[in-house]
Amino acid sequence: MTEQTALSDAPGIGDTGAKPDAAVVRDALGVGVAVGLSGFAFGVTSAGSGLTLAQTCALSLLVFTGASQFALVGALAAGGNPLTAAAGAFFLGVRNAFYGLRLSQLLALPRAVRPFAAQWVIDETTAVALAQPTRRAVRIGFTVTGLTLYVLWNLTTLLGAVGAEAIGDTDAWGLDAAGPAVFLALLAPMLKNTTERVVAALAVLLGLGLLPVLPAGVPVLVAALAAPLVLWARGRRAGGAEDDGALRGAAEREDGR
Repeated sequence: MTEQTALSDAPGIGDTGAKPDAAVVRDALGVGVAVGLSGFAFGVTSAGSGLTLAQTCALSLLVFTGASQFALVGALAAGGNPLTAAAGAFFLGVRNAFYGLRLSQLLALPRAVRPFAAQWVIDETTAVALAQPTRRAVRIGFTVTGLTLYVLWNLTTLLGAVGAEAIGDTDAWGLDAAGPAVFLALLAPMLKNTTERVVAALAVLLGLGLLPVLPAGVPVLVAALAAPLVLWARGRRAGGAEDDGALRGAAEREDGR
């Protein structure tokens, strides 16, 4: 399989792997609009947790990564220490740095543009970009997804925060569940294999199990240990299987003598 770092700047004539620009734009708009509308739930959740309208909008403008934003306001709403809440949000956002390492190769943007493009390096833009067959399509998909999502996310954040202030106590309306519901809706489609599902399940068990005994915000940090624990157990299991296979092979060779 050809490495994607060797993507051409534009599809060649008769290139069967090429994708029409209109199709890329359509897919990117679909993702941007679908996810961007969930900013309303963040605005409601953030306002319900006690953040001001300005603070809520600043989070979407400057942080712009839904999972981290929901984790931060969720921990604050539960009475968590602001530093602990920020730490949990930070660790969730670290994954975007790894996305950036890959996207920097595929996009191959001018050095002066990269700091601005970095603001749009999130789950959705990465997913759309990685699905494209040429560098031109990668750039179109990334740009259209990022622009659509950024504009809609911030607009719906503002509407959600203003709406929450208008209706008063969000807990009375049950809107405190909007954040976790949207977070799960964003997470579920990303769980592609058994390992990812096990990590997610273990993280939920750790987070919920430790919620009654640890300060608010800390269970989120502990839940982050789910990934290395599952990977360690998987490595141990694979190593044990290899050892068993080697022992059986040695025994078979001895029997054949």
